[in-house]
Amino acid sequence: MASIEDVARLAALLPEVTDGEDKFGHRSWAVAGKGFGWIRPFSKADIKRFGSQAPPDGPILALRVADPHEKEAILAKGTPGFFTIEHFNGYNAYLIQLSAVAEPALREALEDAWLSQAPAALAGQYLGEGGRGR
Repeated sequence: MASIEDVARLAALLPEVTDGEDKFGHRSWAVAGKGFGWIRPFSKADIKRFGSQAPPDGPILALRVADPHEKEAILAKGTPGFFTIEHFNGYNAYLIQLSAVAEPALREALEDAWLSQAPAALAGQYLGEGGRGR
């Protein structure tokens, strides 16, 4: 089980991360001015699409990925807490229910999202220094 503060702590371990707010006032994380994660509350339309099924509770984190194939591969693993919604169809991002995710999976997901947005030189330096899974 993770919290928004766990996300902030883990994101801060990555190089050159900015912790701020998106245009909607939700907490977000970026590298080199490119957002890779943000807290994503459900809109009324999202909730309506869940129909009689209850939407996942607690804070929801959205993370970017490099491309649709990566998104499909991540979701196919069936990691607890990882999911998507109709609104994200065709968008290179997925969602994580923080109350259902284990910290190692969250750490890896944040790192992958960061790598998808980091400048190539910075990502290469990070990976060259043994960054994966530190």
